[in-house]
Amino acid sequence: MKINLVCKNCAANDKLKEITSQKVTKLDKYFGKEEGEAKITLKKEGNSFVTEIMLEYGGKFVRATASGDNFYDNLDVVLPKIEGQIRKHRTRFDKSHKVSAYGETSLFDTDGRWERKGGEIVKEKGFKLTPMTVNEAIEEMELLDHSFYLFSDLKTGNVKLLYRRNDGDLGLIEPIY
Repeated sequence: MKINLVCKNCAANDKLKEITSQKVTKLDKYFGKEEGEAKITLKKEGNSFVTEIMLEYGGKFVRATASGDNFYDNLDVVLPKIEGQIRKHRTRFDKSHKVSAYGETSLFDTDGRWERKGGEIVKEKGFKLTPMTVNEAIEEMELLDHSFYLFSDLKTGNVKLLYRRNDGDLGLIEPIY
């Protein structure tokens, strides 16, 4: 597994890098021979330390975050979260993607551009719109643990936005041409 460690407002020593790499590499057992990438973000926000891990295997994403007093404890919290998400969604992946599971390239192309906060655009992301059904989009949104998901409808080819409402239900926005 390729591991990309990013530190923001902090510095990671060699011991932290080694332990993080060892623990994240153990997740390879869930994906067999698939080559994957793990983006691990360590950042200090005020007095707390935030650890975010995002795994990508052939276009499929799993993401989890933990916040605490130090990065070592955060790893012990965030890795079981990731492992649980992988197990939860593994059956769905196996059923719906038997042959082409993890066969596509990455959906997101993060260039790391960050700007000053304050009502301005603070991050830009480009990604490939993958044709899929609404149910597949719901699964992807749950895997990413995001409140929205943009996708291309498999039947019509139209761009649609799936989002989680404040009451916990889901909403779907599609443009009228």
